Amino acid sequence: MMMTLTQMATEVLTTADGREKTALSRRHAAAWVASRKGEAAAIEIGTANPPLHPARPDRPELLSPRDVPRRRPGSPAGRIALLHAVAHIELNAVDLHWDIIARFGHVPMPIGFYDDWVKCADEESKHFNLVCDCLEALGSHYGALPAHAGMWRAAEDTAEDLMGRLAVVPMVLEARGLDVTPGMIEIFRKAGAEGAVSALETIYAEEVAHVAYGSKWFHFLCGREDVDPKEVFHTLVRRYFHGALKPPFNEEKRAEAGLPPDFYWPLAEETPARDRAAT
Repeated sequence: MMMTLTQMATEVLTTADGREKTALSRRHAAAWVASRKGEAAAIEIGTANPPLHPARPDRPELLSPRDVPRRRPGSPAGRIALLHAVAHIELNAVDLHWDIIARFGHVPMPIGFYDDWVKCADEESKHFNLVCDCLEALGSHYGALPAHAGMWRAAEDTAEDLMGRLAVVPMVLEARGLDVTPGMIEIFRKAGAEGAVSALETIYAEEVAHVAYGSKWFHFLCGREDVDPKEVFHTLVRRYFHGALKPPFNEEKRAEAGLPPDFYWPLAEETPARDRAAT
């Protein structure tokens, strides 16, 4: 019997090894695209019971953010550490995009919602492998260094709130990638690391659409519920995002992705005050 899309998503989430996870992700994405083009049998969305946490390999060791060693990116070891951190982010992104499909299959959404997140998962899978190839070219590999343990927290916090998930993951976390990636590209360009520059430029170009999909479907849900998107966004980010939104912001790329400044600047100003009041 053919798997449903939510079953495919759950299979990716329960695959531990990064290379195996992303290979499976790309196969399932290709199957979905073929079905949508009429080149293969239709795939039902279905519903699933995904794990609260995705399967992970034994390495990297996952540490509290404050315990992850800081390395200067000006050194070869620092650049390897930076690439390792990017690989970890991309692997989490693969799971986040499949998780939104698996976890919220019961929410009535247009078919384009699934098209968008399958495409995102496929591209994040490509990104993970591009960065792993860069690490291996430098004599390292994903899992060689410790990594950030808190990256799945946003998924846990929003496990029962689709609008919250869209607000925090693509519209905050992935939008942050638009802010910081140009600086990373410059670090590797100065080092003459053309492979890493190429990989990061691919990630940067494709990440804009991922943020845009988040904004599009967030606005869709707000319209369906007849609520103000900006007010709801501010409420949800204050509820689910732990910490301040940190400038400088890449306002040009954020605008291209459908994020106007009045969505994020008030949070950058208000979140620290809120945190102080809570302590």
